[in-house]
Amino acid sequence: MSGFCTEIVVTGLASITAAGVGLEPLTETIVSRVSALRPIPPDVAGEEGHLWGRAECFRASDFMPPLKARKFDRCSLFAVVAAGMALRDAALDPAVAGGERIGIVLGCGFGGIANSEEFLRGYLTRGNDGLAPMLFPNTVPNAPASNASIEHGLKGPNVSFVQRFCSAESAFQMACRFLEEDRADVVLTGGVDELNPVMIRAFRDMGQLRRHGKGFGEGAGILVLEKGESARRRGALIRAKVDDIRTIGRLLPGRESEGLDRLAGGNAILSLISLSGTARGLPALLERLPSVPILEISELLGRSLAMGGTALVSLILASSPGEAVSHYAASPEGPFYGIDITRVE
Repeated sequence: MSGFCTEIVVTGLASITAAGVGLEPLTETIVSRVSALRPIPPDVAGEEGHLWGRAECFRASDFMPPLKARKFDRCSLFAVVAAGMALRDAALDPAVAGGERIGIVLGCGFGGIANSEEFLRGYLTRGNDGLAPMLFPNTVPNAPASNASIEHGLKGPNVSFVQRFCSAESAFQMACRFLEEDRADVVLTGGVDELNPVMIRAFRDMGQLRRHGKGFGEGAGILVLEKGESARRRGALIRAKVDDIRTIGRLLPGRESEGLDRLAGGNAILSLISLSGTARGLPALLERLPSVPILEISELLGRSLAMGGTALVSLILASSPGEAVSHYAASPEGPFYGIDITRVE
């Protein structure tokens, strides 16, 4: 049963992760279940025994001239490149299709933090003379979506979400809403985040490297969502269909069961479930889910505030045509998401 009045389909996917650049290395990692996490240098973490998932195979120079790449922060580079790959996967050229009806909604947790640190360091150590104007536009989390829209001519709705571990899921829901409200025919969505030593040192100083900061990763997972009628009109290959989205803001004291029942209330016979954020830490939710295989990419690629985009891409890649799958995500204090998808191709 669909929770939408408008048919919403997935016509393109893209991924940049610790596994590599593109869908093929991500698929190989999902199938092999071999972790792509690597040790964090002790001088960064302060001690041995910690892992991170850096996208070490990503080279901006493989996709654009070095002088052009210099104007972007690392997170924006992920977004610009992944958005281009997703559009190509969807066989969609905004210059031909008309960028006015194509939007972008991304989740982003720590985007711009490296540039912010460098920008503020210059000011705090050298005053006004230490400020670098070129850094300033990339010091905010909405820079990745904005830079991707400029580079690819996406002139429709443009929104960024910072919603703890559900940043990408919040973006996904808004993207579907834009399609339902006819504000766009196509919306790129998902999540993008960067990882750098500044973050790890901050997690270390807050005592979070073995808790919420454990095994952090980076990269981008982007999906091209499209109205079904639009996709068929242009002869696009439909990878999957979005069936329903369920969300609650928080679990109210004394009414936790009511909230979890609503969250886990999908009707489909599932073949696979993916978990993201802190969903694994909700045993009462897991008890309500069917006994099917669970895919949790944080164990393979690391976690981030916007890793839900990569989790959704992985869920589609790991399923077979005709299978119904669900994605569950949670943040410690909320929100919580349940997203139902049917694989098509």
